[in-house]
Amino acid sequence: MNKERYKEEYEEGSDLLWPSEKEDKVTMKFYSDLSRLTKNENSNNTKRLNFFVLFLSIIKLKKF
Repeated sequence: MNKERYKEEYEEGSDLLWPSEKEDKVTMKFYSDLSRLTKNENSNNTKRLNFFVLFLSIIKLKKF
């Protein structure tokens, strides 16, 4: 089913513009990719922090 963009008009004066199927897929992919990138960025920051903490603990051990 290839749904086209369409507009719903209401008596109150408000109009809703619904996306086509293709536009909807592109939007969902964008937010999916954005979510995945955000999760990876948080993961990378956690790994860097853990490495930094490990590095500091090794320096402390060598001082004593």
